[in-house]
Amino acid sequence: MSLAKDATMAPTGVLAPAFPAVRWAQLALGVIAMMSISSPQYVWTLFVAPFQAATGATLPAIQITFSVLIVLQTWLAPVQGWLIDRFGPKFLIAAGAALTGLGFVASAQVTTVTMLYLTYGGLCGFGTGIVYIGIIGLMVKWFPDRRGFAVGLAAAGYGFGAIVTTFPIDMMLKSSGHRPTLITVGILLGAIGACAGLLLRAPRPGEIQFVPVSQTVATSKRDYTPLQMMQTPIFWLMFLMMTMMSTGGLMVVSQFAPVMRDFGIADVAISGMAALPFALTLQRIANGLTRPFFGWVSDNIGREWTMFIAFAMEALAVWVMLATRDNPALFALMSGIVFFGWGEIFSLFPSTLTDTFGTKHATTNFGFLYIAQGIGSVLGGPFAAWMHDVFQSWFPVFYLIVALDAGTAVLALFVLKPMRARWMAQ
Repeated sequence: MSLAKDATMAPTGVLAPAFPAVRWAQLALGVIAMMSISSPQYVWTLFVAPFQAATGATLPAIQITFSVLIVLQTWLAPVQGWLIDRFGPKFLIAAGAALTGLGFVASAQVTTVTMLYLTYGGLCGFGTGIVYIGIIGLMVKWFPDRRGFAVGLAAAGYGFGAIVTTFPIDMMLKSSGHRPTLITVGILLGAIGACAGLLLRAPRPGEIQFVPVSQTVATSKRDYTPLQMMQTPIFWLMFLMMTMMSTGGLMVVSQFAPVMRDFGIADVAISGMAALPFALTLQRIANGLTRPFFGWVSDNIGREWTMFIAFAMEALAVWVMLATRDNPALFALMSGIVFFGWGEIFSLFPSTLTDTFGTKHATTNFGFLYIAQGIGSVLGGPFAAWMHDVFQSWFPVFYLIVALDAGTAVLALFVLKPMRARWMAQ
């Protein structure tokens, strides 16, 4: 947003960049760093069988590695955010990217599940977590006037990185085996992420100016510490909402393949491709595009209205997806819309949190909110599987997802919006 345009708007204001080219370069570097750390989560499924063969472990034991990865990535976020706020982003983000690459390289040599937990789970989990939290924390500071869009684009890098790496990794696995693949990919992605991280930095004094902006998105006039933030009902409402959306979305993510197989449509051809990989490809694209798109929308119409639209759209898409379960093409299309209505939580929630509680402690503050994603990852997969086993049907799972999505949409517009309006008026 140009300064000339800003000057014609309402008298309220936020900090906005005096040197716009710098922040766009920082955003580009952030996207590159995000892409470099996405593989441990998104290509994990390709390494399950090779790790089983290398360790001789059972499938449940191997899958604990993925749980370790997600738990360390999310539940340690407050600590990682505090480290970045305290010591700066450059070397910590570079170190996180390097740790992620090291986790790949070290896991190539494992022969026991314990070592697999420590390398792939531990090193990659902590490394990806500190990079993710650090990048999001930087973008909310560099883009106070376009916070939703910038955070969404950075978060999209994490999703789009998997599109770039999945097929090369799959081809290399088939031609060379898992050890050379892990070593090569680990060194390459670790080096790219570390180099991008070393060029990242927080805004310097004089690079940010106070200018008038639109009143569409209210911004806090003061900065709140994590302790002050956690003493407010607004934070806990947002924590509940993000947990609800994460749980519902991850129920779809974790159980989608079994659902399609149970409905008997996983292998039906769509445009020359089996329905399951077709749907998964569509979901990844939608999950990446939604983050900057709805972030941009929220910059223009407000955070809560955007949440209401996106979350309600997901609820409706889940309902239609269930109703079209006998039509593979429609089912796959609806699954893409489901992801388009879910993935934007990674742009809307950190932007709304920073709008409400300020930028000084933004990285640490988001670290506490990001724990909700960790809770959703623990609840989403196992709880959905448990419900299916109890009811011998996926229908109750889908109905619960619809209820969670619709409930969060209502909370956003009719509870969070007036609550934040009163908070900003103080």
